[in-house]
Amino acid sequence: MHYFTRTAIIILFCTSLSANLFSQADSIVKPDSVLLKQIEQQLKSSGQTSTPVQARTAPSTLPDISVVGDFQASYKNNVKRNFDAGINEAELSLQSVVDPYARADFFITVGRDPVTGKFSTDLEEGYLTTLSLPAHLQLKVGKFKSAMGRINPVHSHALPFISLPDAYQNYFGEGINDEGMSLSWLVPNPVFYQELLVQVTDGPIDNPSFSRSVGNTYFELAHLKNFFDLSANATLELGFSGMTGENSFNLRTNIAAMDLTYKWKPVQYNTYRSFTWQSETYFSNANISKDKAMNTFGMYSFINFQFSKRLFFTGMYSYSNKPYSASTVENSYSATIGWYATEFQKLEIEGKTTSSNMEKEQNQILLRWIFVIGTHGAHQY
Repeated sequence: MHYFTRTAIIILFCTSLSANLFSQADSIVKPDSVLLKQIEQQLKSSGQTSTPVQARTAPSTLPDISVVGDFQASYKNNVKRNFDAGINEAELSLQSVVDPYARADFFITVGRDPVTGKFSTDLEEGYLTTLSLPAHLQLKVGKFKSAMGRINPVHSHALPFISLPDAYQNYFGEGINDEGMSLSWLVPNPVFYQELLVQVTDGPIDNPSFSRSVGNTYFELAHLKNFFDLSANATLELGFSGMTGENSFNLRTNIAAMDLTYKWKPVQYNTYRSFTWQSETYFSNANISKDKAMNTFGMYSFINFQFSKRLFFTGMYSYSNKPYSASTVENSYSATIGWYATEFQKLEIEGKTTSSNMEKEQNQILLRWIFVIGTHGAHQY
């Protein structure tokens, strides 16, 4: 009797213990099973497959950084030191979107003085551009290249020739690069592209035509761009510029300019053939006294022809007076052969002759090697 009683107690104990263990296991497994079924249903409904999930990385906060090197060698017949070679300029660019409303662009240059040979650092450009203004408006503030013509807004290393046109240099030196603000408006023209820019700046420094005023006289410029699609292979751009500012006589100089650019780049051979014809004219009215003004004229024209994927030829002619001398007449001719290894490297050689009724004839041969490291932004079209 005691034996059967003990056996019954042991069986009951084991039965209750196993029931408790299985109930605990079911309480653990059940939520996992339900969760698994929910995931399977979501995958079936969305049509996704169970692929490994990659870890998310934080976006980079660094700007686009690049360095452009400009090595030059030259021979000139009208200077004491006929041969010269070295790094002409190095340019550091920092460019980035600030937020959805603005972007920032900075260009810092280290240039060599051709006389002393010493290097100095300068902020070539540094400006902030809006990205979301209404009514097709865009505002730019800071230091920037003025929107005058086709050459001035472009950095020199991106041009298809080495030496700037004499007409451009006679009136603007190394270019109009000033501090202030620029407002552009994309004109709602359904027929062709049209853009109007108005700029007000402090006034350029070391410029043949303009100077920076110590008073309330500022440099003012307006430019109207008209862009036409002639065909799938050709475009035409016509621009008009007007500018006014204080000159070295503490009076005003007014310059009207016009630029015309024709580009042909066939769609079928777009990397092997292209042709560009570009011209600019300058009409200057410089007040040199209260009752006397000097009217002068300058122009240049060049063609750029692409023979193959990497070989380019540029031929240029320039005619010019001086800003304060209508009797001075300069004529110059130049030819440039450019070999573009890639978008990050090019090699150019140029021959140029300049004749003047005031000076001896000048002849020079220039060699330029441009190389880029880092992110290389697109150039202006």
